[in-house]
Amino acid sequence: MTLRVANCSGFYGDRLSAAREMVEGGPIDVLTGDWLAELTMLILAGNRLKGRPGYAPTFLRQLEDVLGPCLDRGIKIVANAGGLDPAGCAEAVHELAARLGLSPAVAHVTGDDLTGRNLDLVNADTGERLDATPLTANAYLGGRPIAAALSAGADVVVTGRVTDAALVTGPGIWRYGWGPGDLDPLAGSVVAGHIIECGCQATGGNYAFFQDVPDLAHCGFPLAELRPDGSAVITKHPGTGGLVSVGTVTAQLVYELGGPRYLGPDVVARFDTITLADDGPDRVLVSGVRGEPPPGTLKVAVNYLGGYRNTMTLVLTGLDLEAKARVAEEAVWARIPRESFDAVDVTLTESGLLRITVMDADERAAGRAFSAAVVETGLASYPGFYGLTPPGNSSPYGIYWPVLVPAAEVRPQAFLDGTQIPVPAAPAPGEPATALPDPEPPLTSPPAERSARTDDEGGEETVWMPLGRVVGARSGDKGGNANLGVWTSTRERYAWLAGTLTPDRLKRLLPHLAPYRVDRYELPNLKALNFVVHGLLGRGVAASPRMDPQAKALGEELRARHVHVPAALLG
Repeated sequence: MTLRVANCSGFYGDRLSAAREMVEGGPIDVLTGDWLAELTMLILAGNRLKGRPGYAPTFLRQLEDVLGPCLDRGIKIVANAGGLDPAGCAEAVHELAARLGLSPAVAHVTGDDLTGRNLDLVNADTGERLDATPLTANAYLGGRPIAAALSAGADVVVTGRVTDAALVTGPGIWRYGWGPGDLDPLAGSVVAGHIIECGCQATGGNYAFFQDVPDLAHCGFPLAELRPDGSAVITKHPGTGGLVSVGTVTAQLVYELGGPRYLGPDVVARFDTITLADDGPDRVLVSGVRGEPPPGTLKVAVNYLGGYRNTMTLVLTGLDLEAKARVAEEAVWARIPRESFDAVDVTLTESGLLRITVMDADERAAGRAFSAAVVETGLASYPGFYGLTPPGNSSPYGIYWPVLVPAAEVRPQAFLDGTQIPVPAAPAPGEPATALPDPEPPLTSPPAERSARTDDEGGEETVWMPLGRVVGARSGDKGGNANLGVWTSTRERYAWLAGTLTPDRLKRLLPHLAPYRVDRYELPNLKALNFVVHGLLGRGVAASPRMDPQAKALGEELRARHVHVPAALLG
C-alpha cells in the first residue's frame, strides 16, 4: 500500500502545464504544489499593498485544468498557494469551481500569520534585534492541520506558510494515521517532501551532470510513493523527460540544507540516516530515516521594508580590467559622493561586469540622480565604456528576518467550506537522541581540517583537473546564508573529498568567501558534504546586491576550480 503524492510546482512561476501533466500522466492520489519561497511572501505583500490578491493566482490557472478530473478520480489537492490570504484563495477556488459547474469541498489553513503580534524580533541567525515594523510575519506550520482538513473530507486544501515538506507529511498523517510518537515515519515523509518540493530539481533539473539527463526540455515532475513506514520511492511518470537517479535525488537532498538534523514542526528528520538505493529505471528508494521529537520553537519568516536601491551595470572589456573599474568608480563618485548613501556595493565579476548598487532609506537619494550620474561619465571614463542598464528610479527592497517563537503560542486553524474544524494539539517537544547508528559501516576519513595534497609528493599520482569532473554540487539560499552541498559517487571518492574540501580549502578555491564564517557538515551515507556560508547573502535574497542573489551558481563556481585528484579515483 502506497500513497502516490505528486508535485506540480516548485516556485511561484513554475510551469503552468505541470498540474495537467501530473494528473493525466499516470495514477496519483494527491497533487501538491509549492508556491512560497521566502521571497514570495514579500512579493505577495507588495501585491496586497497594490490591491492585488495576497495569494498565488497561478494556482487557480492550474486548478482550472485539473479540478474536474481530480474530483472524478478522488485525487486530493494540497497547495500552499494561499500565501498571505488562504481564506481569500479558498473563496477564489469556490468561485472557479462554480464557473466550472463543480462543487468541491475546499479547506483552508490559517494561524501562521503573526503580523501585529508582540514578537521577540531577535534574528535567529545573527542575534540582532529588529527595531523596524514587520510587513509580514508568518510561522512555518506543519502537516497536522492539512491532515485534519483531509480527514474532514476536503477535496482541496490551501494553506498559508507551512514547511515545504508539510505538503507531503500532512497527506501521510491523513492516510496512515501517524501520531506524534511515530517519529521515524514522520521523518521519512519530511525527507520525501524535501525531495519533491522543488519540482524538476529532483528529476534532473539544474543537475550538475546535466549531460546525463535525457530530454531535459520536457522534464517530468516528481512524485513520491509514500509507504506506511515513511519510506518512499521517488519517481516520475513514464514517457516524460528527465532522470530520477541516486545522483539527482542526492542533489535535491543537499539543497538548502543546514546540519544533519533537519528541524520541523512535526519532527526532526535525521538526514545522516537516509539510505538511497536504485529501485529500477527512474526509481530511487529512500529508507532508513530516523526521527526525533520536534523542537519547542517554530521559525517565523519576518519581512520588512529595508529602503530603496538602484543598480547600474557597466561592461569592461579588453586589458587592465581592474584599473578600468577604478577609473569608472572614481568618475561616478566625483559626480555623486559615495558617502551620500546609506550603503554602497561595488562588484567586479570575472566576466568583466562592474555592478554599482546604492541603497538608502530615501527613495529620491537612491533614484535617478545616481543612475544619471553614471551615464554622465560615458565620454569621460574608461575605453570601451558601455552599460547594460538605462538610467531609472530606485525601487523598494525588503529584508528577510528569521525569528523563533514558542511553538505553543502558535495555534493552527483549519476551515472546511468556511466552518472551523478541530486540529489536534501540537506534539510536545522532546530532547534529541544522543546517538543514532550509521545506516552503513562507519567511513574512515582524514580529519576535517587536514590540508589536501596538491602534488604527487609521497608517490601518489594525481591529475590536475576541474573538481566538477568527480564531484557534483548544488547551492542555494537560506535567508542571509548560502548553502553549498557537494557529493560524489563512490565511497573512495568521498573519503578523498572529506579529507580535501575543508572550510579553509573552500575559501582558497573561492576567495570571495574568505570574509565569511563557513560551517561544514558531513553526510557519509549520502557521500556528501554540506557547507553553510553565513552572511554571504546579507539581509536575504530581496536585499542582496549580488548578481546571483540566491547563490544558485555557487556550486558551479566551485566545480570549475582545478584541484589535484588522485589518479586512482578516476575511471
